Amino acid sequence: MIGYTMVGVRDLDRAAQFYDPLFEVMGIARQFTDEEALAWGHADETTARFMACLPFDGAEASVGNGTMTAFLVDGPETIDRLHALALENGGSDEGAPGRRPRYGEGFYGAYARDRDGNKIAFVCYDAPPDGSFK
Repeated sequence: MIGYTMVGVRDLDRAAQFYDPLFEVMGIARQFTDEEALAWGHADETTARFMACLPFDGAEASVGNGTMTAFLVDGPETIDRLHALALENGGSDEGAPGRRPRYGEGFYGAYARDRDGNKIAFVCYDAPPDGSFK
């Protein structure tokens, strides 16, 4: 259904420093780099990539209120690690790792913003109900 997701950034090197370590933990490699954009995805996919780019019109990158990309990951331990890594790499906290029962019994997620203010999330839908992952 989704071809790709793109966020505007002010500096590609700074975006790479933020996103490369996160995608490495998720097992996702950078697939494309040029003077205007970076793209990460699985090598066997030609779509469903996440991209960071300098705005095409040359104007300053700005963040849309309510816009967010959520990355589906393999479990709560990885979500905890990714959230901490996002903060270590200059991101800001938008919601600590934890259960969000209003989204489903097994929903576990964490929320952060990148260095340009773009909101991202790390989620799983099947966290063990007994909290045994902690």
